[in-house]
Order: sequence, then structure tokens, then C-alpha cells
Amino acid sequence: VLGVDTNKSVVDIINKGEVHIVEPELDNIVSSVVSDGFFQASLKAKSANVYLIVVPTPFKENYQPDISYVEAATNSIIPLLKKHDLYIIESTSPVGTTEKMMNLILSKRPELKGSIYIAYCPERVLPGNVMYELVHNDRVIGGVNKKSTEKAISFYSKYVKGRLHA
Repeated sequence: VLGVDTNKSVVDIINKGEVHIVEPELDNIVSSVVSDGFFQASLKAKSANVYLIVVPTPFKENYQPDISYVEAATNSIIPLLKKHDLYIIESTSPVGTTEKMMNLILSKRPELKGSIYIAYCPERVLPGNVMYELVHNDRVIGGVNKKSTEKAISFYSKYVKGRLHA
């Protein structure tokens, strides 16, 4: 797994097998997966089969959601996307964001129309219990089409013990 962050300090800390935030159990897991070669951090994305967009979605003035981080992360992987890839937004985003990102992707890579899978599965965890909740919470998954939903469910079923709701 490759985690991408724009902050070099965060990348360096993670690659040492350490964490930059306080979350119970996270430090032990990061240390283990980094030392075993299963996880690495980078400033730049690399080609993959699955892309998870997990970035902040703060509010702008008048409580309008700011999806610029989702858009920036999406733009950073557009050159890497290939047929049969799965793209999932996990960031809490307003209705229509998944379709906006699909349109952004296809505007720059029209040859991918109908050949990549795009879905939304918002992360719902409480600080202090993240490691348990990532595995045990139910997930709501919505794809831009039936096949995208099925692909996302297949992906999450590999590690989520909670129910997967389409």
C-alpha cells in the first residue's frame, strides 16, 4: 500500500514506521506494516489498481463544503488511471461530488469512459477508536453504476467485517 501526502514531514515520519497523530494502536500497526514492507508513504502517487481519495473536506464561507482537496487528489492520479482501475472517494463530500470527479476524470481521459470503476464510500470513524471502526463499522457504498458498486463492495469485503450496504 502506498499512502500519499503533500507534507514531506508526514511522509518522512511514516516511512520511519512512526505516526504524526495520536490514535490508539495506530503507532504499532504503522511500525509493523512499514517494517514488513507492506506500507510506504510518498509525496507522489504511483500506478495502482485501486485509488482511495481520503482528504479533508473543510467548509468555506457560508458553510459551503470545499471539495478542492478531493479535486487536487483526483487530478494527481488522472495520468495514472488505466482500464479496470477502481477509484473510491472516502472523504465526506456533498451530493454530486462523485459524479463531478467522474466528469473531471473523463474530461481529461475520455478513453477511460466505461472502463474504470468509480464509487463513493464515506469513512465514518470516531477518533480514538479508528482502528476498530475501520474494520467493524458498516459501510454504505455507491457507485456511478452497478458494476462500480460491485467492484467497490468486492474491495471492501476483503477487510471490512461490518455490513456493506449498496
